[in-house]
Amino acid sequence: MRRWGFIWWLIALQLLLGAARPAVAAPVLPRVELGLSPAGKPEDVAVSLQILFLLTVLSLAPAILILTTSFTRIVVVLSFVRSGLATQQVPPNQVIIGLALFLTFFVMAPYWQEVNQAALQPYLAGQIPATTAFERGVQPIRNFMFKETREKDLALFVRLANLPQPRGPEDIPTHVLIPAFVISELKTAFEIGFLIYIPFLIIDMVVASTLMSMGMLMLPPVMISLPFKLLLFVLVDGWHLVVQALIQSF
Repeated sequence: MRRWGFIWWLIALQLLLGAARPAVAAPVLPRVELGLSPAGKPEDVAVSLQILFLLTVLSLAPAILILTTSFTRIVVVLSFVRSGLATQQVPPNQVIIGLALFLTFFVMAPYWQEVNQAALQPYLAGQIPATTAFERGVQPIRNFMFKETREKDLALFVRLANLPQPRGPEDIPTHVLIPAFVISELKTAFEIGFLIYIPFLIIDMVVASTLMSMGMLMLPPVMISLPFKLLLFVLVDGWHLVVQALIQSF
């Protein structure tokens, strides 16, 4: 009994000490608020427009990377290779897009270095204003697109835009050049894809004819032709040839 009484006495003493101790303030969490308030100065409006423009550019960055570089041609050709092999999702989409991105960086590296030296570094050093930096930075990319764009596609969009007859590349706006470059890239990619499909198509036709002559109509030809396609692709070092043809096409 004495033992239990001593224990209860300790518990009561601890409660009394805890009550006498000053209460610790709970941690204050910050509150995030989003709202609109009237601008007091014209500079406030300018800053708001700059932030809105920056968010718009960041949201369009993937489209700019895809449609103004070699990414379109590369990813379409790699997709044709996978379709010709009939390997379903092998390589997976992540591998195809990742390889296309790194090949794009390889192809565009000289042009991006020119942009960095002529526009970005002088702008960061405060030597040129933003408008001059933009004009200098877009010029190497325009040169690349002009080199890869067919005259027929360029003339199509010049005519659709009701522009006068251009005397040189500087007379063609960028918003006219980009769609002409994209459809030129798609045409080139489909031409390369057609050449890639021919050997695979021949294998499919030979296997299908052999199965029909043997009376094996219920056996899917894809099951038999797939190993032969993979064997042919490995023997000729297909990925090496495809990547080499893609890089040299630029």
